[in-house]
Amino acid sequence: MSAASTLAHIVAAIEQRYPLDGAEPWDAVGLVCGDPAAPVRRILWAVDPVEAVVDQAIGQQVDLVITHHPLLLTGVHSVAATDAKGRIVHRLISSGIALYCAHTNADIADPGVSDALALTLGVTDTRPLDPSVSARQDGTAVPSGLGRIGHLPAPMPLRAFAETVLSALPVTHHGARVLGDPDDVVRTVAVCGGSGDALLTVATASGADVYVTADLKHHRALEHRDEGGCAVIDVAHWASEWPWLAQAAELLDRDLAAQGAAVDSLVSDIPTDPWTFSLRSAP
Repeated sequence: MSAASTLAHIVAAIEQRYPLDGAEPWDAVGLVCGDPAAPVRRILWAVDPVEAVVDQAIGQQVDLVITHHPLLLTGVHSVAATDAKGRIVHRLISSGIALYCAHTNADIADPGVSDALALTLGVTDTRPLDPSVSARQDGTAVPSGLGRIGHLPAPMPLRAFAETVLSALPVTHHGARVLGDPDDVVRTVAVCGGSGDALLTVATASGADVYVTADLKHHRALEHRDEGGCAVIDVAHWASEWPWLAQAAELLDRDLAAQGAAVDSLVSDIPTDPWTFSLRSAP
């Protein structure tokens, strides 16, 4: 029989996979609320710590919510239930539910957010797009970095690959916006879950035929096109990071099992993408 896990035990396992010192200096990762001594039997994984996810957590009677995006990214002096974030903190605590966030430290991890995105899109033989070296808590060096670049099993036209991306990711009103000639052949694919405009130049220099990411702005996309950059597929931020949830849950389950412990992991399928509908201009 597997032993029960405490919150402290779960946190230690997560931070072995996603060390806190791997996060960007501006980021806010780690345990947001919860008693480290409390038992954890059921975990809900989600991209965003929003009211709908809290509703699901309470309804599913989970003990811990793990999200990719932080709840309190900027400094606060109050968590009173007078705004949305304060209400979330109060609801979680009053329901006995802990909250943990793994953000940019999960982005650079190996495997991490971009590995999950690449796998979902059928991209294989991946390596970091923008490599770095981080250290585990035991002092060992771990190659990691932002984004991934790899290959498709067989080349295909850009239009066909864009359709593959659209069908592989969760449905959003954003869909997939494409920069490039639809008939160009795609073999090498770069990806970066979340906002990846900083790696546009890197993707081109790395030999990518197409770069899949999110949150691209008008002027940056124009510059990239005019500089002769690779094709780009822009998807919804939430959709690009959602595949990581199942990957992270599976890794945690595996790590706990190796220690003789177990939890019940649930992946939220609530679409927390903020856009609720879209309209197309008439041709």
